[in-house]
Amino acid sequence: MQIILVSGLSGSGKSIALNVLEDSSYFCVDNLPLALLTETARYLLGSGVTQAAISIDARSSSDLNHLPQIIATLRRDGLDVRILFLEAKTDELVKRFSETRRRHPLSDQGRTLTECIEREQEQLEAVSDLGHRIDTSELSPNTLRAWIKDFIAHDRSRLTLLFQSFGFKHGIPLDADYVFDVRCLPNPHYDPALRPLTGKDPEVCAFLQKDLMVQKMLGDISRFVADWLPCFIRDNRNYLTIALGCTGGQHRSVFFAETLAAQFGSEYQVLIRHRELS
Repeated sequence: MQIILVSGLSGSGKSIALNVLEDSSYFCVDNLPLALLTETARYLLGSGVTQAAISIDARSSSDLNHLPQIIATLRRDGLDVRILFLEAKTDELVKRFSETRRRHPLSDQGRTLTECIEREQEQLEAVSDLGHRIDTSELSPNTLRAWIKDFIAHDRSRLTLLFQSFGFKHGIPLDADYVFDVRCLPNPHYDPALRPLTGKDPEVCAFLQKDLMVQKMLGDISRFVADWLPCFIRDNRNYLTIALGCTGGQHRSVFFAETLAAQFGSEYQVLIRHRELS
């Protein structure tokens, strides 16, 4: 049986994730106390369930330190356990709670909304590094749904290299393992003919490919990633997110993400995400 543990910050999109998983034939359990996880997983296994998604949030905070041991136990039982962690920037979470007028799960009379969010971030810090992280700050619900479908579609036994483009003016992705800044390179934005295009278009690709500095930086990033990949594989990592950033996330970063994904795609399992294009 495959189990996906869905965790993350309140307001970051966990309900959307569970809906996508339910639509993909996963048996879903929302807000399960962590103390019941092992018992629930074994019950589902005995009931013939082959795919399950279980949501765990900060209300299990007193037990979260035991999560790595619980996961190890479930894996020894033969279960395929994966973790999906959703997060977003504090100001975006405040905006979402204000728009929906929802009450934060950790709210009380003595805490502001921002303080509740920061407390939840602290409580879930240990969980965030256990699985695949998605920063939903700049994502539409439809984009998040598509990214979750990508997450469940890939071979879980292999490392997935995720190349993500973004624009620095919209903030650095929280889910990035490595961030490379390509803003020092020639910017197609200043060419009126190239400005409406993206780093996927042949005209922009030709503009960047002919520049020697672009080729040098591509080579440097490629060698760095290739040199350190064996360490991540030995560490049993399932996902490695490499973020490429330019000013607006339209041209240079998109070109770099596409080019690097093509280079590594023949040997590794790769995903491409363009945050600002989506």
